[in-house]
Amino acid sequence: MTQAQSQQPASPLKPEGAPAAAAMVPAAVANPAPLGLAGFALTTFILSLVNSGLATGSSLAIVVGLALAYGGLGQLIAGWWEFRNGNTFGGVAFTSYGGFWWSFAAFVFMFQGKDSGNIVAWYLLLWGVFTFYMWIATLKGARPVMVVFLLLWITFVLLALGGFTKAAAGTGLTAIGGYVGLLTAIAAFYASARGVINEAFGSEILPG
Repeated sequence: MTQAQSQQPASPLKPEGAPAAAAMVPAAVANPAPLGLAGFALTTFILSLVNSGLATGSSLAIVVGLALAYGGLGQLIAGWWEFRNGNTFGGVAFTSYGGFWWSFAAFVFMFQGKDSGNIVAWYLLLWGVFTFYMWIATLKGARPVMVVFLLLWITFVLLALGGFTKAAAGTGLTAIGGYVGLLTAIAAFYASARGVINEAFGSEILPG
């Protein structure tokens, strides 16, 4: 391993003990995780404002725009670079949640206002299942990322239960899920900032 390769920043989404991939990639490849975390955080925060009832009116339109451009495309790009870096967890996580945001935008754009029964609740519940086993993998990684996935799992479960009970945005379990979603977004913002700021200063300014 060359000296340049050894200086490649470690991804906060790579569990401890995972095989190093520095020898597989050019030294110039940057850490894509802060980008993916920021795209996830911003889009999740705005959607959670809607689910909690704190934002009203035509606010869902801006969520769709973010879901396509930042939450969707941004996370897909981050996920593909994580695969290139040899980080299976980061690649699966970012690519999957990027796909989640695109599927969400497609559903709202094409089917908003139509009766979907309880299929949306099942959709959210299965994303909760995915998030749960991804959370298990984070137990060996950075603590801020573990917190993000734990809160996200709880958010999906609450929103799914709200969907099964037909709770509208801003009411019941959906509103609670929205508030937990806000906490999830804040945790993801912290994890993203930690990756950027610590690398910029070359030391652990933000702990985790």
